[in-house]
Amino acid sequence: MIRAELIGIEQLSDDAGLHPQLVRRLVALGLIEPRGGTATAPLFRRADAALLARAVRLRRDLGLNFAGAVLASELLARIDELEARLRARPPRTGRQNKVITWTRTS
Repeated sequence: MIRAELIGIEQLSDDAGLHPQLVRRLVALGLIEPRGGTATAPLFRRADAALLARAVRLRRDLGLNFAGAVLASELLARIDELEARLRARPPRTGRQNKVITWTRTS
């Protein structure tokens, strides 16, 4: 199994295009969780930057508070995961697995 690269909060904030203090606030709200490191120097997956950027866009574009943006981000990530699982399933006999994409990931 390939281990995902872990990065510090400074690199994570750079990748997400956010201030490190905002990243710390989103971490405290539970949007992402450290995958290693220590309490004073947590490490995160590089892919977590996209989740952070999505939450901030939801807050900005839809006027959600941070808790709402976190919840919406989690639900959108779950939808992305379920859509990917549906695409990966072999088609059933006589029927085709058609996945209607409801979310835009970029």
